[in-house]
Amino acid sequence: MSPAIVSISAKSGTGKTTLVVKLIAELKQRGYRVGAIKHDTHNFSMDREGKDSWRFTEAGADTMMVTSSEKLAIIKQNPERREPPIRESIERYFGDMDIVLTEGFKKNDFPKIEVHRRERSTRLLYRDDSYDPTLIAVASDSPLQIDVPVFDLNDAVSICDFIEKRFLRPR
Repeated sequence: MSPAIVSISAKSGTGKTTLVVKLIAELKQRGYRVGAIKHDTHNFSMDREGKDSWRFTEAGADTMMVTSSEKLAIIKQNPERREPPIRESIERYFGDMDIVLTEGFKKNDFPKIEVHRRERSTRLLYRDDSYDPTLIAVASDSPLQIDVPVFDLNDAVSICDFIEKRFLRPR
């Protein structure tokens, strides 16, 4: 069974990460297995210079894994130098999750919750700048009159109620 997928999207600096963290915590409290994928437009590095894992990767390891009793991390080189399709990554790595929250993938066809902060912009990415039919809700710090539900940006419980009702079976 594939996990439910919900994208948290917005313009930079609106509080996407803060909201995703709150949603993860609330969904975990409700008993769900939650995955998260962060889109990074820069060349990120999870290794710290000088650590053994960094040395393995620097030496040319195509795949490097660190394991412990609590976690495991895999770093795979991307020889094609293209970002893999997000659906492919979810199928490959998140099949055991109930839900996957994505952050920063502005141009995908997953159901989206837009984060809106009035001081950042008066315009919505998926209604004012363009119309995206996959927008299912907005989390905002101010009231809005639009065609999808609007939630208080700080009300992770209500947003999770909405996600749960629409995509998950309550536990």
